[in-house]
Amino acid sequence: MSERDRIVPGTAQTGITPKNTVHIEAPAQPLKAALWMGGAIASFVFMTIAGRAIQIELNSFELMFWRSVIGFWIVIALIVTHPRFRNALPGQRWQIIRPTNPALHLTRNVFHFAGQNLWFYGIMMIPLSQLVAIEFTSPIWVALLSPLVLAERLTRRKLGAAMLGFAGVLLVAQPGLQPINSGHIAGMLAAVGFAMNIMLTKRIMRHDAVLCVLFWMTLLQALFGLILSTLGGFTWPSTEVVPWLFVVGITGLTAHFCLTTALSVAPATTVAPMEFARLPIIALVGVWVYAEALDPWVFAGAVIIFSANWINTRNSAPAR
Repeated sequence: MSERDRIVPGTAQTGITPKNTVHIEAPAQPLKAALWMGGAIASFVFMTIAGRAIQIELNSFELMFWRSVIGFWIVIALIVTHPRFRNALPGQRWQIIRPTNPALHLTRNVFHFAGQNLWFYGIMMIPLSQLVAIEFTSPIWVALLSPLVLAERLTRRKLGAAMLGFAGVLLVAQPGLQPINSGHIAGMLAAVGFAMNIMLTKRIMRHDAVLCVLFWMTLLQALFGLILSTLGGFTWPSTEVVPWLFVVGITGLTAHFCLTTALSVAPATTVAPMEFARLPIIALVGVWVYAEALDPWVFAGAVIIFSANWINTRNSAPAR
């Protein structure tokens, strides 16, 4: 899940937007943001390793089912220990997870579930560095799709940045020099799914609390995973796979918690470049753990994709 929008205290947390709210930007803390981003990158790396280990035995639908079930009970524990829950009257305690727009939550989780499944499929099909580089096109898809989803204007500069980003993807995938397989397509479609998730989450969190988003994400995606898993014959995990399922379930939450916290202490223009440190780290993991080749063209393409994202970020209007 990619909940990267900053929340003004007293608005989305309570579901009430006060009139004449003054948005005050706290001083940026880049060192603290870097530490939180270190936690996010570590979580993504462990989730990738666990995802590969699990899919030797289970398919991606079963993986997503167990990941969501574990995450669901973690979210329930967070809700029942939340001060707002403990201090509320018995009949009001579950107001914290009541969605303002259930259809929007459902749509958002369909895109996130699809994107996450495609991403887990991709880590089995192509080198990790290629998948991560392609995944970094997600902000470019946000720029292209935001006129349809958020009614934002598509400028020439954003369009040019998108074209530059896709040029970087061509360097990463190298069509004509090496075969393009289903893993490359899955990575690109996963980036689209993540982009839709970001934009729909931005709309949802104008009114709903973070715990509301997490509750419906884990519940709905557990149902999606269970239904799709049973269609092909459900496989129970072995004792060797169970620890990896807990790694995926926990890191799926910690990654986005760390990322969101980093964005709360520093602007996106500071945090976004830090996330690109995930590429060389995951590339080294691919070399050391899976004996994957270290392709310099992947890094060249990633630099171009990063440049396109930087142009998009610099082109964005400052938050009020």
